[in-house]
Amino acid sequence: MKTAEQIMKKKREIKEELDKVLPRDESDALWQEATARLVTYQMRYSSLPRGVRFHTDSRILPCAAIYLTVSGAIGKEKAYKVIEDAAIRKCRPIEAKLQKLMRHPRMRSLFIRLWDPLTRKVFGRGNGFTNVFYPRRKDEYRMDITACPYVRYMAELGCPELTRIFCENDERTYGNLPGLAFVRTGTIGKGAACCDFLLRREERGRRA
Repeated sequence: MKTAEQIMKKKREIKEELDKVLPRDESDALWQEATARLVTYQMRYSSLPRGVRFHTDSRILPCAAIYLTVSGAIGKEKAYKVIEDAAIRKCRPIEAKLQKLMRHPRMRSLFIRLWDPLTRKVFGRGNGFTNVFYPRRKDEYRMDITACPYVRYMAELGCPELTRIFCENDERTYGNLPGLAFVRTGTIGKGAACCDFLLRREERGRRA
């Protein structure tokens, strides 16, 4: 298990956004407080299965620790924006790399095929998710998530609203790729019964 300090070092974008709204000494003090809070969260959830901790240790727990600590100083609305703006920044280079790859038509079909093993490995039952996997169709991948650890643990930690940012990261990353349509009607984090995923190749001149 990584230490809280090691995890927090990887949250550089959040720290930089926090530095924009607070003097550096105040930002540093809150960061140390959030790191200490993260330690308590790590102890609280240390018995979780390894697959679930892939999500809790690197994303859920540190973001909750930062958000709840910072919101006590600047309010929930501003703290939420700090986390959200950092997420937007984090997604941009990933989106840019995928956009470059998807300019090659052959990569689009390969990318869709990879979603099945990827989601089963990273977002499957062993990672704390409950899924509905649909029959495979050419140039299309469809899956629903009916239970999500982000929803569960953010709620347990007292910041369920933070889940929305992680939901929106999918749209930020996959929502504008050349030749592909990422279709979603709702997420659990936004009040829907499930998070639906539909990724498919676009017909020329048609946008889903």
